[in-house]
Amino acid sequence: MKPTSLRKAIGAVLLLSAVGLTYTLMRMPTTQPTTHQSASVGKTISDRNILHFAPNAPQLAYLRIQAVVDVPEPASEPLPARIAYDEDHTARVHSPVAGRVLRIIAQPGDKVAAGQPLVWLDSPDVGSALTDAAKSEADLRQKKFAYERAKMLFDSQVSARKDFEMAEADLSQSRAEARRAALKLHNFLQGATISGERIALRAPIAGIVAERQLNPGAEVRPDAPGPLFVITEPAHLWAIVDLPERDLAKVHTGQAIDLELDAFPEEYFSARVSMIGAALDANSRRIQIRCVLPNPGHRLKPEMFARATLLADTRRRVLRVPNGALVMTGLHSFVFVETAPGVLEKRPVAISSEGRDYAIITDGLKAGDRIVTTGALLLNSELSGER
Repeated sequence: MKPTSLRKAIGAVLLLSAVGLTYTLMRMPTTQPTTHQSASVGKTISDRNILHFAPNAPQLAYLRIQAVVDVPEPASEPLPARIAYDEDHTARVHSPVAGRVLRIIAQPGDKVAAGQPLVWLDSPDVGSALTDAAKSEADLRQKKFAYERAKMLFDSQVSARKDFEMAEADLSQSRAEARRAALKLHNFLQGATISGERIALRAPIAGIVAERQLNPGAEVRPDAPGPLFVITEPAHLWAIVDLPERDLAKVHTGQAIDLELDAFPEEYFSARVSMIGAALDANSRRIQIRCVLPNPGHRLKPEMFARATLLADTRRRVLRVPNGALVMTGLHSFVFVETAPGVLEKRPVAISSEGRDYAIITDGLKAGDRIVTTGALLLNSELSGER
């Protein structure tokens, strides 16, 4: 064999040996852990469902992590509701006379005592009522004297029965007129103070001036559609809930209700059902229920909108998580749980019900677990991209 041909044969053998060794090494199982450095700064993946972040990893700035809380078991999905005045602790002040505003004493937000003046009005009706009362009293005295004289003459057989009966009828008519004038004046005096032709409207109850619907110099009248003042005790409120017809069997008087308001996110206020409406609204197929709502600190305000959740009568507590914490993959639901600082585990959970904002978890979590409530979808995308 020529030297050139021999060198070619040896080279071919060595090349085939190298290829075979490489293939064998690639097929050999490794005993090293699967942990590897990710392209993202400060993140490694040591398991197919676990993300590791360094303490200063920029990804952590986009996450919101909160502890799971347990709540009383709900009996319904959140229902629309609004906050209203407690009419048992609210008074609306109207003017009993027509007149003009002279001086406003109470301003919105002022705390007033029962009987405290609110506004002074100038009213000719007051002068007329005082005049009518005085005239009727004077006429009644005169008719009494005339009746006594007629009776004396009739008893002495000096005058005819006809004269006595006329004096008696005049006295009865005068008494009726005096009673009418006195009742009219008494109506003006209820909750008011009269001085000449001026009248001061007073607060019928103690509380806070919630509304004032008049200005200096404004004309007022007794048939006005709205009150001049609304006085209420803000520590007592009502919650009016619109209950669907299908949930009517789930509610009863005295039942507990949780209220959530946009003004105070992630905070719940307790109320109790005090009245269930007598009829359904024919258009919405809903019935209104009224709830007594304590308001310590006066944080809640009338006409606020709320979401009300009927609570079951049992003492069972369930786990509630925001819908933003859930990651849906096919038919399965997952959340990211912080097992250690910078360590996030994708964990499957079981959901019993899901509302507009929250879901009820029956398995996979326990109270106190810290889960990602904002940024879970980004973590899931990053975890899927590293597989």
